[in-house]
Amino acid sequence: MSGGAIYQEALRVLRRLGLPEAAERDVVAALEAAQPGPLALLYEAGMEAGLTREALLTRGSGIFLSFAAGNLADDLTDGECSYYAHPSRVGPYVQFLLQNLAWATLARAQVPEEVLVEAARGLAEAAGPQALEVRTREWTAPVFQRVAEGLAGQQWAVYLRLLWAGTPLAECSVAGRDLGIAAHVAEDIRSRDPRFFSMPEADQREVVRWARAGMDGVRRQKLRCLDAALRRIDPILPEVVP
Repeated sequence: MSGGAIYQEALRVLRRLGLPEAAERDVVAALEAAQPGPLALLYEAGMEAGLTREALLTRGSGIFLSFAAGNLADDLTDGECSYYAHPSRVGPYVQFLLQNLAWATLARAQVPEEVLVEAARGLAEAAGPQALEVRTREWTAPVFQRVAEGLAGQQWAVYLRLLWAGTPLAECSVAGRDLGIAAHVAEDIRSRDPRFFSMPEADQREVVRWARAGMDGVRRQKLRCLDAALRRIDPILPEVVP
């Protein structure tokens, strides 16, 4: 089993809905666009936490469906939803469908009710900084950090909280915040995103130092799954370190 198995489970969950063929195609397009996303981490983290295959697939697919909904929302906001001919007509209903399907899936994943409530609230709060992102014209390190805290840090902390609920690793889920931030910074560097590269060089260095400091905190957890995720991020960040 691997991250691909979680993706296949997400497809099975979707197909059990019996949607019209066109609707299923639209949703699959959003799922494909969200790959690989957190799939590898979800698999590795679920295995290290000792989840059964059933629990890992159910929790992992629910989390991935939620991630795909958020990824679609971000693409629509940024005008980067190239996988639909008419994004403004198709994207909103697909996002609505994905988000509801995600919570329906997580509700049968034996996640404690209080964790589901905290997670839903946490993801709602994490969406707030999107308002800053779409209105910011001059990026600085403090603004970048505030946006990254919500859109990436809080989001990934919630995902690990959902995945690890009731396992020996439940208390380690806070590391998702720093991991998400590091991944966010690395992806902006890899993709040459203006959000990062429009900042003065001093602010870029400050953001990279901030991300790398968080990575050190993640390493202190001494978890194989998190170290594996960091190895995928680490080669990218030194590109702007003086």
